[in-house]
Formats: sequence, structure tokens, C-alpha cells
Amino acid sequence: MTETTNRFAPGTFTPAPQPTTRAKMLISQTRMELILLLRNGEQLLLTMFIPITLLIGLTLLPMSGLGAHRVDRVVPAVMMVAVMSTAFTGQAIAVGFDRRYGALKRLGATPLPRWGIVAGKCAAVLIVVVLQSILLGAIGVALGWRPSIIGLALGAVVIALGTVAFGALGLLLGGTLKAEIVLALANILWFIMLGTASLVVMSDDIPHVVNLIARIIPSSALSECLNQALRKSIDWYGIAVLAAWGSVSGWLATRFFRFD
Repeated sequence: MTETTNRFAPGTFTPAPQPTTRAKMLISQTRMELILLLRNGEQLLLTMFIPITLLIGLTLLPMSGLGAHRVDRVVPAVMMVAVMSTAFTGQAIAVGFDRRYGALKRLGATPLPRWGIVAGKCAAVLIVVVLQSILLGAIGVALGWRPSIIGLALGAVVIALGTVAFGALGLLLGGTLKAEIVLALANILWFIMLGTASLVVMSDDIPHVVNLIARIIPSSALSECLNQALRKSIDWYGIAVLAAWGSVSGWLATRFFRFD
């Protein structure tokens, strides 16, 4: 019997299938999630059109209670709305319906690990938040907003912390309840948190105790943290509240998140 030899070196012919790296899988998953976010009309309404409309309207329309240079108070409040809309409401609804239609279950059957699915969604949300911040900041500058470099740096840290907190809440809600319940509850909570944050932002004469209680809500905490950060100050109370919401929600989401 003659011995068979391979006359061609490995890799001479294509394709040459081999396992990809986890980094490439994560990049591909993030790209797909980002495209889905940007293609969704409802998501664009939440993440772009509503915040931009609020920013321009609250700055230009005659309203009392915002001070003389109102754009300085409106910009951090609107950025809070943008983060909340993208990281919480939009993500919760998207995850809920992905579970309903079996998309997450099918992804779970691929070589992509479970953490890669969650990490891809979180990375896509973070990219959208960065784009939102740049766009809203540019519009704010056009309307007369003049932040300092230190304020912008502190604000970026606060936005990152707020994105984590709201993202964990969104994953918890979307990953545990039925899609129809998620759709209703996410929108109801969006309005409640927006109203609570408006109370903190627009009312300077509310009692201190009421202010502290209202700022337990993550939207109020993020809005006040951003407002103080852009003034080169640190709201340690708000940071503690956001960190607590992010930690508890993240732990609960990890424990109870379902892919089907």
C-alpha cells in the first residue's frame, strides 16, 4: 500500500473554515445591533427626534422657571432624556420583542456566547448615546451653550454611568416580562421618570427633603448629576443613586434574564 501525501500546503485553497475570535464575534454582533437600532423608526423617534425637539423648544419658547440663561439647564436635562430613551425604553422594548419572535433564542444556538449577545446590545446602545451626546451638544452650542472642558469631561463620565444604570434597567425589564407588558410598562415608566426629573430641574423652590426623595429616581439623579457636572461640580448623592440602580438592576438582570 502506498502512502498518500498531501501535495498542497494547508491554506492553499479557500475557503479555509476555522473558529473566529470572540472579539470578532462581539464586533459583528455590535454592528448588527447598531444597524437595527438606527433602522428602527420608533427608536429614532425616541433617541433623536424627541430630544432634539425638546432641546430647541425648551430653549426658544417663552417659559418661566429655567433662569436667564436657560440653555445651560435645558441641555443636561435633554441629554438625560436621550440616555433614558435609548438605554432604557428603547432597549427594553427591543429585547422584549426579540424574545417574543425567537431572535434571542436563535442567537443563543449560535457559537456566540450569551455574554456576547448582551455585550453587543450594550455596546450598540453606548455608541448611539455617544452620537446623541455629540449631536445634542452641537445643537446646544448653536443655541448659546458654552460648557467648559472640565465640565464636558465630568459630563461624559456621568453619561457613561447613567447609560449603565438605565441599560441594566432596560435589560431587566425586557429580559423578564412579556413583550406586550414591556411595551406598555416601558412607556409608562418613561413618562413617570420624565415628570419626576422635570420637577427637579424646573422647580428651584421645592423643599430639600422632597428634592432628595425625587432624586432617588434614576432620571432625576442623572439630570442633576449632569447639571452639576457641567458646572464643574460632582453630585456624589446622584452618583451613589445611579451606581446603586445599575448594580442592583445588573445583578437582577443577570440572574433572571430569559432568552425565550
